[in-house]
Amino acid sequence: MRTPHRLLLLAAASLTVLTAASPALAQAQSPSDPWAQAASDIPADPAVRFGVLLNGMQYAILRNATPPGQASFRLRIDAGSLMENEDQLGLAHFMEHMAFNGTTNIPENELLRILERRGLAFGADTNASTGFDETVYMLEIPNADAGTVDDSLRILREQMSEALMDPEAVEAERNVIVGEERLRNTPGLRSIKAQLALYAPGQRIANRLPIGDLEIIRTAPRERFVEFYQGYYRPERATFVAVGDFDVDQMEAKVRAAFESWEGKGPAGPEPDLGTVAPRGPETRILVEPGVQSSIDLGFIRNPDRDPDSVSERRDDLYRGLGVAVLNRRLGEMARADNPPFLAASGGEFELADSFAAASVSAQYNVGEWRRALEAIEQEQRRLVQYGVSDAELQREITATRTALENAVASAATRRTPLLANALAGSVNSKTVFNTPQTSLDLFNASVEGLTAATVNQSLPQVFQGEGPMALVVSPVPIEGGEAAVTAALEASRAQPVTPPAAQTELDWPYETFGTAGAVADQHEIAELDATVITFANGVTLTVKPTAFRDEQILVRVDTGIGELGQPTDRASVESLGAGPIFTAGGLGKLSADEMSRVLNGRVYSANFSASDRYSFTGATRPADLALQMQVLAAYLTDPGLRPAPFQRLQSAYGQQLEQARATPGGAFAVDGGALLSNGDARDAVPGADTVAGWTNDQLKAEITSGLASGPIHVTVVGDVTVEAAIASVASTFAALPPRGPEAQPLPGSDQKRFPAPTGEPIELTHTGPAEQALAIVAWPTTDAVDDRTEARQLSVLSQVLRLRVLEEIREKQALAYSPGVGAQSSDIFPDYGFMLVQAETARSSIPAYYAAVETIAASLRDAPPEADELNRARLPAIERLRLSQATNEYWLSQLADVAEDPAQVTQTVNHIAVLEAVTPEDIQRLARKYLTDATAVKIQVVSANPEAAPAE
Repeated sequence: MRTPHRLLLLAAASLTVLTAASPALAQAQSPSDPWAQAASDIPADPAVRFGVLLNGMQYAILRNATPPGQASFRLRIDAGSLMENEDQLGLAHFMEHMAFNGTTNIPENELLRILERRGLAFGADTNASTGFDETVYMLEIPNADAGTVDDSLRILREQMSEALMDPEAVEAERNVIVGEERLRNTPGLRSIKAQLALYAPGQRIANRLPIGDLEIIRTAPRERFVEFYQGYYRPERATFVAVGDFDVDQMEAKVRAAFESWEGKGPAGPEPDLGTVAPRGPETRILVEPGVQSSIDLGFIRNPDRDPDSVSERRDDLYRGLGVAVLNRRLGEMARADNPPFLAASGGEFELADSFAAASVSAQYNVGEWRRALEAIEQEQRRLVQYGVSDAELQREITATRTALENAVASAATRRTPLLANALAGSVNSKTVFNTPQTSLDLFNASVEGLTAATVNQSLPQVFQGEGPMALVVSPVPIEGGEAAVTAALEASRAQPVTPPAAQTELDWPYETFGTAGAVADQHEIAELDATVITFANGVTLTVKPTAFRDEQILVRVDTGIGELGQPTDRASVESLGAGPIFTAGGLGKLSADEMSRVLNGRVYSANFSASDRYSFTGATRPADLALQMQVLAAYLTDPGLRPAPFQRLQSAYGQQLEQARATPGGAFAVDGGALLSNGDARDAVPGADTVAGWTNDQLKAEITSGLASGPIHVTVVGDVTVEAAIASVASTFAALPPRGPEAQPLPGSDQKRFPAPTGEPIELTHTGPAEQALAIVAWPTTDAVDDRTEARQLSVLSQVLRLRVLEEIREKQALAYSPGVGAQSSDIFPDYGFMLVQAETARSSIPAYYAAVETIAASLRDAPPEADELNRARLPAIERLRLSQATNEYWLSQLADVAEDPAQVTQTVNHIAVLEAVTPEDIQRLARKYLTDATAVKIQVVSANPEAAPAE
């Protein structure tokens, strides 16, 4: 069976879909046998209408009304880079681009404009991806009315059978692809290439990364595109998936009308010879790649499992998966211990594009500590195989898995449309049955009934079998002794006896009582928002909004203190490091994070911590565990553990993480750009490695606990909840606490931020990556969204108009960058602080042309208002995305966080769409004249620190 695991390192690649269980079908599926359930004893979801047209095209249609009015389309072509000939490397991906560059009946520029007029934004709603064995076209339709559906189907059909591949369009797109390759040419991608070379030597996949060969991309004649297009863009290789709020009968009729007349042109393309896994012994490979995260991977390689999806296959997969879950939990606990041998580690099984299967154990480690990491993961993997898992460990994983499956069943009616569309399309690629959550739960329960550790342990040797182990060490610095040293260390570790794992003690949850339950002092409705605000006797406020957006989901947010307003602006603060996973990884005073996980196994809760103008705790739970979720967050507020190990782990890896970030232009800007855009504000600066090395966990603990000690507590609860249940959960936790002191006052100057003054020449930052990579930015100061957000929202529409022009000029016409971006930010904390920027990763030699293009675009907006059509194409996708977000709990959690203390926020929430709809072309010109001026623009460029270095191949 093709199991749905993913290759650990390959998951880091962003240029392509690298799905582990994604084999190309050995033959085009016939109309009589189109779906995996035809050869399986697992029943498919009866709500899905599966079908196949007479021309061989498959389709799957599912009605789903979460969120209302939305639809998601996926059109999958059963062909990717594995189907390319040696003189076509990169053309599967290039062809994906060309499908958007004009068809027989739709001119190049009009294709995307049709969709924009329907509220679809390029990139966010209109996109495609190319993998080893599939190409998928994706449309997210915010309003599935008949006209939008018809236009979407017409465009997809045109892309499949009528792509022009006009020679001029091909020439223009070559530089766009080259720009994409330049953007993707990162240390992570080069690590992927090394892993494929080690895992699959001599197999086709080792030389088929979808980005392809630059020489072929630059020179391939049109005829090669046509050959690939006609050979593989054929109905018998196509599957159309439609999920959304529509009538299934009507959608099926529309699909038939759009695609039934599609016929392939010319001879069908052949199925590639993927090769087989060759017999091999242990092997070691080292990749030295400056700027990469140090890692080590031990892989055991075998031929893929081509058995059909079945109950027995899933049962066998489950047994092995439960054992691997125990391994991963053990590795996680090792990583969180004092002086750990690695920063993180995990294991798993996967298959890749029907080329090979593997099991691997991988770890990330601090520079120079490869030997400790290698020994730890090798011996822990062997410990699992030799001694197996205990019944207690097994039951823990069974409980955790069952809880997730039960929650999936309970929330099945409100699954979101895009996720369902992805799952349906993915089931085609993995050739697995798309079944209901209830079926998954039933199969699971049947498989684990009476299951013992002894049965699971019998399956564990099957996991780590195959050729190898293959050891891949990726390091930013050379490994002393090279591959021979790694091989010797691996052999020495394999010769070292391992001992059984130690048993863990049983624990109880000690945070059920926080005092006498608090009394309600006031309760009132906010009718405009369907929300209720409750004030308790100790001053705690609770804002509750029951929703039906998603069954079994409740989101919780707790705010207190003044966050970064209490931090200095002129020097880095250790507290800034605690706003994130370090805080929650420290556990609670009475339980470590791992002990919490054991005690609360089978319960649904989470905890996250952040700081802006306040400290914020957030969590997600279900109705049955709401009381527990509140206990967890109240415990983090009143008794945070802040143990030394997480902080020390960050310190040990911090320098390497900075070097890794600085290896790309975007990463270097992420390190240095924040403080630059706030005129040197230290709160936006990433502290240096030496600074962090000088801090202590005691300092961190003192600063954070001091910040959390005073100020009102505001709780927000949104989701599948009643007002009464929310009140009860807060009354017994936060409302039971003693009254808190008044809110602290900001430090002098900490309530302000300022945009930098313009400079005569671009501000230059440096990265350590290839010489041809650069990032160029133009930014202008704007305004805030502290009180009245009207102008800030108008500016967001200006940014969307600007984005359309940037894409057309910088990407399409001049091909200066693959993915130029436009952003607008208006602070809701700091008065008069906001900015708009245009950025693009481009060649260093193209920076002057890029700046000139941005200046020309800004001038065009100042000189004349946009046409009504352009304004609508910019604004409608933004409005539709906002409408869709308003049907989520996440949106309301953020919107309601301030209304208890600032009722004026109600109006700002209610009028958001109306403000966007009211923006006129004259408003756009007025704002451009006010803000997009040469006199205020700040230019930034991020270039290689070694401009004379040879470009990386």
